[in-house]
This record gives sequence, C-alpha cells and structure tokens, in this order.
Amino acid sequence: MNLRTTSKTITFARPFSLAGLEESQPAGTYTIQTDEEPIEGLSFLAYRRVATVIFLPLGQGGPGSFQAISVTPEALDAALARDASGSHDA
Repeated sequence: MNLRTTSKTITFARPFSLAGLEESQPAGTYTIQTDEEPIEGLSFLAYRRVATVIFLPLGQGGPGSFQAISVTPEALDAALARDASGSHDA
C-alpha cells in the first residue's frame, strides 16, 4: 500500500481542547499530519484519508518531546472555530 502523507501547521491564539483529551492545550502552533491511501479500481487517481494526527508537546518530556494524537478533521475545524470566536468549550 502506498501512503501519501501531508503535513501542515495550525495556530491557536488561545488554549484549546479536543474531544478525547483530558487537559486543554496551550495556545501555539501545532503540526497536523494526514495519511491517505489510493482508492483502487478507479479510472482516475483518488485518495481516502486513513489517519489524521496532531502533535502535542509532552509536559514531562524534554524539549522536542511530543505525542501524536489521532483526531478527526471535523474536531480540528471545530476547535479552530472556537478559537476564532473566543470560546473554550469542547
């Protein structure tokens, strides 16, 4: 299977929370990585998303320590919308 991986950064102006995380995360810039696989059997090239992760800093690790947390694009969009509106509810 050939995976296509893309990365992008997003920035939160305020502390934010995501479904499935117990603690809120500090404001800052975060890396999002998305893995996609080709859809077989089509007459054109198309991909389906198989994983999206956000890289969060580890509070107890050294500089550069992080954890990769699986997240849905919809949850990220909702968190960014809350950030833009000034709301902090998950």
